[in-house]
Amino acid sequence: MSSIWIMLIGLAIVAFGYFVYSKYLASKVFQLDEEFVTPAHEFNDGVDHVPTNKLILWGHHFTSVAGAAPIVGPAVAIIWGWLPAFLWVTLGTIFFAGMHDMGALWASQRNKGRSIGSLASRYIGKRGSYLFLVVIFLVLLMVVTAFAVVITGLFISTPSSVIPAWGAIVVAILVGISIYRLRLPLLPVTVVGVVALYALIVVGDKVPVVLPENFMGIGPHAFWIIALFVYGAIASTLPVWLLLQPRDYINGVQLFIGLILLYGSVLIGSILSTDATKVVAPMINSNVPEGTPSLIPLLFVTIACGAISGFHGIVSSGTSSKQLDKETDARFVGYFGAVGEGLLSLGTILAVAGGFGTLARWEEIYSEYGAGGVNAFVEGGGNLMEQGIGLPASLSATVLATMAVLFAATTMDTGMRLMRFVIQEAAQTVNITVNKYVATAIVFLLGMGMTFSQGLSGEGGLRIWPLFGTSNQLLASLTLSIIAVVLIRKRRNPLPAILPLAFVFIMAFWAAINQASGFLNPDNPDYLLLVVDIIIIISSIWVAIEAIMAMRRAAAELPEEADADITYYETEKVS
Repeated sequence: MSSIWIMLIGLAIVAFGYFVYSKYLASKVFQLDEEFVTPAHEFNDGVDHVPTNKLILWGHHFTSVAGAAPIVGPAVAIIWGWLPAFLWVTLGTIFFAGMHDMGALWASQRNKGRSIGSLASRYIGKRGSYLFLVVIFLVLLMVVTAFAVVITGLFISTPSSVIPAWGAIVVAILVGISIYRLRLPLLPVTVVGVVALYALIVVGDKVPVVLPENFMGIGPHAFWIIALFVYGAIASTLPVWLLLQPRDYINGVQLFIGLILLYGSVLIGSILSTDATKVVAPMINSNVPEGTPSLIPLLFVTIACGAISGFHGIVSSGTSSKQLDKETDARFVGYFGAVGEGLLSLGTILAVAGGFGTLARWEEIYSEYGAGGVNAFVEGGGNLMEQGIGLPASLSATVLATMAVLFAATTMDTGMRLMRFVIQEAAQTVNITVNKYVATAIVFLLGMGMTFSQGLSGEGGLRIWPLFGTSNQLLASLTLSIIAVVLIRKRRNPLPAILPLAFVFIMAFWAAINQASGFLNPDNPDYLLLVVDIIIIISSIWVAIEAIMAMRRAAAELPEEADADITYYETEKVS
């Protein structure tokens, strides 16, 4: 079987989602209003609240939510076979992720651009909101620390990605200045920016940067991790127009070019009947390695980004809602942002299902559960590009590794900015004002402390990562519960939120319980992860109960006419 059929069917499903289902959500469920004054205009400060062209905002939103997760998740989950991963990615994108991302963006900007944790206080109650913030903060801490380790690993395994990854920062700043200060047209700036980025990729392929084992008194792992946290701290406090927006926008354009190359390689390779486009992975793997957990419920937490992810709701309500120019842009930014991530996950499935040439090579890579990941994507995708469009293997690997690094880096710096917002909002609940520099310093110290908690290699950054899948999906279900409450209060159809909510919560909760029992394994107990897992489980149950009660209250109350409770929220934004 050729990969072309997986690609064509997947593209058709995703196209239906955007051109049909998202239109229904925008017009009938959320009833997006072009005349509504968004928080970007109401609180425009040139730093966090900035009205933004929807193309640029889409780039920021998409690359912030993408990171390495839509690559890692499918590249690991294909151990159960390509069909389950394919179905969850495509159907999850159009019915789960699109609704979740656009809904969180809509609910936030209808409430002064407040984060989803803050919205929990209004729509569910203060008790639930405190626990909601705990889950959000843990998810963000996992993302920031783990991605620092992932990026560092890519810098070391693919040193040709170092120059384009850091050079992209300079390109982004120049793009931001060109658009917002020099007022140059978007199209030529985009073309020049993308050309510059790909020129850096070519340079990086020719001039790989390999650090010595003892660099500035520390090893390469420690150096890159420190450099990434310093960058993230600086980036999280800069005005969004100067670095965050243009960097993410250029990365988004770069991603679509990368996807065109990847999908084009599948198309041309299928025409040429090359071995690289032959699907060698089993449709459903009945011979999984020993120790591999059950497909259900683990599939639905292994693949989060690319199907549905609670982290997206944090980004939608944390940064994107503060930059939305028109409410109607929420469909393009939120739903199409989810579509972009689904396409990346679909591309990953194509790479790891048909990029290895033989079943023996595929089984060699997937010899144990948890194998695969970014390296499998880079190898499989590189083979596809080399045999499909003739791009040299080393350059193909550099393109894909750079793509993974840039996405992970944008997610990391956005995550640090969001952690800063959470700290500031949490402080406000107890009438304490924390400025952005103090909040950023707290984030920096917590992140560095966690990452180096097990030595300078940075292994501590992955210490609590095993809990990411379940906590992230529980967060997604809780975000959907808030969206459902808002819809019920406005007498809109809540089923597009409630049905995904029920499914995701059951699967994630089931997986969390399974994990807790695994951490109690007498041969290798892990009490730290057990305690954190129990905290997440209790918090999720509590918030779920509060949400059900809130839905019942909302159904019994008079329809909500006002879009934001001005007496509840301070009219002054978090500074």
